[in-house]
Amino acid sequence: MVASDAVGEWVEWHRRYDSDAGLIARLHLVQGMIRDALDGRPAGPIAIISMCAGDGRDLLEMLASHPQRADVHARLVEADAELVERARAEVARLGLPVEVALGDASVTEAYAGAVPADVVLVCGVWGNVTDADVRNTVKHLPELCAPGATVIWTRGRFAPDLTPAIRDWFEQAGFTELAFGTVPGGTQSAGAHRLVSAPRPYVPGRRLFTFLETELRPATIARRAAAPPQ
Repeated sequence: MVASDAVGEWVEWHRRYDSDAGLIARLHLVQGMIRDALDGRPAGPIAIISMCAGDGRDLLEMLASHPQRADVHARLVEADAELVERARAEVARLGLPVEVALGDASVTEAYAGAVPADVVLVCGVWGNVTDADVRNTVKHLPELCAPGATVIWTRGRFAPDLTPAIRDWFEQAGFTELAFGTVPGGTQSAGAHRLVSAPRPYVPGRRLFTFLETELRPATIARRAAAPPQ
């Protein structure tokens, strides 16, 4: 479920890609991990899902030039209608095999017919929910994954740094770490984990997380704590 003040604010947040060096560096980090995940796949169909996908630039920019683009079928789920339209326009411009769905990415119904997925993107999500919801999402990711799937995720390393716990939770859920990268001079980070245990059956009707109201989000609290005094 997306908090009542969440839909609409993300258009402004995406404008930061024009000037925020840390955010741009994180984007490149994620794109590199997606490219590695595709490069490691055998020939044949590749299913991708992306939670809270925004305008989809992390996947679309990379996929446009990837030699396996024709093998991909992706579903991007996003709750902001303007960002959905932007993503759909870019998909049409690039001629990509990508579906952009307007919907609530926090519930598993959003992925019906698109899972099990070979690549799962959980980027820009976990700084906006409780720690318990991060753990809950990781716990249930095997229900969305195909055998050997790669999950790519992001989370700021602002204090208290949750990323060591997230990496442990992935291990407990049956994944092995492929990569963990950070942005020099910033708190941005991204990880990639491969499912090494058996996938579990898809469960419709499961809630993975709930976006907090803006003032209560860990990322918001961290930004304000780091801001210089007025």
